[in-house]
Amino acid sequence: MSRSSANIGIYVDGANVMRNGGFGMRYDVLREFACRDLAEAIRLNVYLSFDEGRAEQDPVYRNSQYGYFSRLRDFGYKVIQKPVKWYTDEKGERYGKANADLEMAVDALLQSHNLDRVMFVTGDGDFVQVVRALQNRGCRVEVVAFDNVSLALRREADLFVSGYLVPNLLPIGTATRVAPSPRALWGEVGSRVRGFCYMHKEEGYGFFRFMAKVSPGLWITDTRQPGSPYETVFFHDSNLPEGVSAHQLPSRRLIFEFDLAQSDRKEGQNLQAENIDLVSYRTPD
Repeated sequence: MSRSSANIGIYVDGANVMRNGGFGMRYDVLREFACRDLAEAIRLNVYLSFDEGRAEQDPVYRNSQYGYFSRLRDFGYKVIQKPVKWYTDEKGERYGKANADLEMAVDALLQSHNLDRVMFVTGDGDFVQVVRALQNRGCRVEVVAFDNVSLALRREADLFVSGYLVPNLLPIGTATRVAPSPRALWGEVGSRVRGFCYMHKEEGYGFFRFMAKVSPGLWITDTRQPGSPYETVFFHDSNLPEGVSAHQLPSRRLIFEFDLAQSDRKEGQNLQAENIDLVSYRTPD
C-alpha cells in the first residue's frame, strides 16, 4: 500500500478521557489508529492537567507525572500542561480546575490549514462548534471517546468511534477487571474483545460486531464484504450479563466485553461469545 497523502492532527483532552472511562489508554495505539491509512501525523497534542503546588511538595507525584509526560513525548506527542487552579466554593470546600478546552480548540483551528483530517479524543459537547468550523475549512473530523459522550458531538463528527472498540486502545480488563488470556491476541479464538449487538432474534440469540483489526475500511461494516475489518460473533441470551435484557437489543449504546470461542452451531457463524460483561452504557445511540 502506498503512503496516503493525508495529513492528520490528533488532539487529546486528557482530563476528559481519564475521567470518562479511558484511564490507561495507549497513546501509541491511538496514533496507529489515527494513521490507519498510512497517513502522516503532523500534529499530536495532548492536554493534561498538572498541579504545580502538589509537585513542589510531593516528589512521588512529580516524578510519576514527569515520567508519564516523557513517555507520551516518546510516542511523538506534544504535551501541553494546564496548571491546576484552586478555588473555594460557597461551603468553604477547596476544589481544583484545569480546563484546557479553549487551548485545544484554538490550536486545532490555527493548525488546521496544514491538515486534511483532525481527530478529537474527547466526549465534550463544547467542541461541536469547533468541529463545524474545521469542516467548513475542508477538514474531515473524527471523534474517539469512551463514556459520557455528547450526542451532539457524536452526530456532528464525520466519524465517531467508541474507544472501547478500537483493538488494544484500552487494555482488556481495565473496565471489567477480567483478566485476559496471556496467549491469545485480540481477535483470535481464546482472546477477549469488545463489541456491540447489531442484530437480535426473538428466538433467544443475537450477534455482536467487533473490530478485528485496524484498517482504512472502517466504513465496510458488512463482514461478508472483502476488506471489512469487522467480525461477527454469535451469542445466546442466556449468556448476557445480569441487568441486561434482550429487550434492550440491538443497541450501539451498550458496549460488551467477551471471550471469543469456537461456535457450537453447525451452520453459519464460526465465533461465539462467552463470559460476557457490560463495559459501557453511557455511549448514546
